Amino acid sequence: MKHILKEKLHNYLLSEHPDLLNDLQEDQGITAFIEQKVEGVTSLMEELGGQKIPEYIIVEKCMDALAGEFPPSRYNYILNVLEEEFSNDFLRFQANGILRWEVLNMLRECAQVFDAFDIDRPFEESRELYYAVTGTLHEYLMQQSQENY
Repeated sequence: MKHILKEKLHNYLLSEHPDLLNDLQEDQGITAFIEQKVEGVTSLMEELGGQKIPEYIIVEKCMDALAGEFPPSRYNYILNVLEEEFSNDFLRFQANGILRWEVLNMLRECAQVFDAFDIDRPFEESRELYYAVTGTLHEYLMQQSQENY
């Protein structure tokens, strides 16, 4: 069951927090990080297993606990803003196979914007954050287009 959880956590991180995986990859700590996180839910896994709960439900409850440890995905937030506000750039990056790389770059550009907003609710509820991120992405894309011409 731990093996299944490790795979599911890795897939979750790939889709929700690729920036974290990228940082961990640079430190060569992806495997250790995932193993540590899965070990952290061992007691929940054992408790649920003792209650004769089916394995797939145990895995789901453990994944809920693991996913709950992570903040909302800044990466996905930027990806959504890019797709909504700058759809031509989104499609171009996607067609060129550089979407993930560009969003990771944009995430670095927007880090201070996210840090400036001390938000304890989902990102979607903050119009101010949306406008600040949109402005930062606009500046980034303008700079990129100037550098490419």
